[in-house]
Amino acid sequence: EIYRSISGIAFLMFWPVLFSLVVYLVTTKTQISPYMIPFCIVPIVVFNFYGGRLALMVHITVVLLASFLSELGYEFTFLQILAGMITVLIISETRYWNKFFQSILVIMFTYLVAFLGLSLINSGSLVSDEYPIFGWLVVNSLLLLLAYPFIPLIEKLFGFTSSITLAELADMNMPLLKELSLKAPGTFQHSLQVSNLSQAAAEEIGANSLLIKTAALYHDIGKIKQPEFYIENSSGVNHHEKLNNFESAKVIIDHTIEGLTMAKKAKLPKIIIDFIATHHGTTRVEYFYRNQMAAEPDREFDESLFRYPGPKPKSKEQTILMIADSIEAAGKSLKSPTGQDIDKLIDGIVAYKIKEDQLADSDLSFSELEACTRVFKKLLRSIYHVRIEYPKEA
Repeated sequence: EIYRSISGIAFLMFWPVLFSLVVYLVTTKTQISPYMIPFCIVPIVVFNFYGGRLALMVHITVVLLASFLSELGYEFTFLQILAGMITVLIISETRYWNKFFQSILVIMFTYLVAFLGLSLINSGSLVSDEYPIFGWLVVNSLLLLLAYPFIPLIEKLFGFTSSITLAELADMNMPLLKELSLKAPGTFQHSLQVSNLSQAAAEEIGANSLLIKTAALYHDIGKIKQPEFYIENSSGVNHHEKLNNFESAKVIIDHTIEGLTMAKKAKLPKIIIDFIATHHGTTRVEYFYRNQMAAEPDREFDESLFRYPGPKPKSKEQTILMIADSIEAAGKSLKSPTGQDIDKLIDGIVAYKIKEDQLADSDLSFSELEACTRVFKKLLRSIYHVRIEYPKEA
């Protein structure tokens, strides 16, 4: 995935080059100790975009190159690799300052205790020329705060999307979300419900819950153009009565095309735009397709006129959003549903997606799909307040 991307390759090469240059300048041009260089910025930033495994590998590569350049010996190498391992294990969120500070304190503690241990192993006691290194390690840890503003800079340089940006986009005061809430309030409420369903399912299987939560809020922004043609905004008036089935299907399908146009104009990240394109895959607008079949059974027509342009979802998150969107919309058709009604509805929707080959390109496994389905059933039962029916009093 990374090797197919020029920006991905450039991102990986950036760190060894940058830190090799920094180590060279520090060791040859200044009196500053290399122990002050905040190497753990590397795993913090890489973790935000590519996860812990790659973050640790890049960090080890950077530290080994720095060790050759600095000639500080194995103690320096061991200390930096250990700190990088701790960083990958404890850094989960960089968008919350309190968690970020806590992580930095743990890294600082790791540095100090590890260096104390190495000093005692080497000499059996602390000697005076080792005291300043403790100070350099404290400065090192404090410089890790630079990772926070560094993340937005990196994402602009390489075209990535960080959790900080996703959290900002999920703010209800963002222009597109505000416009959606005012012009299509029914669609806005639908998007909120889909967001909650998708986020819970993503957390269940370890997918990116913040990404899917944010994408779900934007997936139907194309409905802003003609909100009255969608049942959740119609206020009981059927605006499709003036249109034939082909025209109605086109209006419904166009919300994905309009959504893509609006998202690009608003300069939303590509990773969010992809959700707008894939949240219906290449499924049919089934209601108007069946109406047309019933109204003119002998008329031949192009079935693609009733299909969304796609593409089909590829990532786990895109697949979850597609299913959650269909489930939330279909759930509104149920009147006082029982638990069995909800289970049957969800199983039917999942089976339909599989039958229509909408999951053919998806990274989601069948076991993960089953886990997501269980979450959807549980949440929909709570949404519709499914309770035991008590016998009536005689």
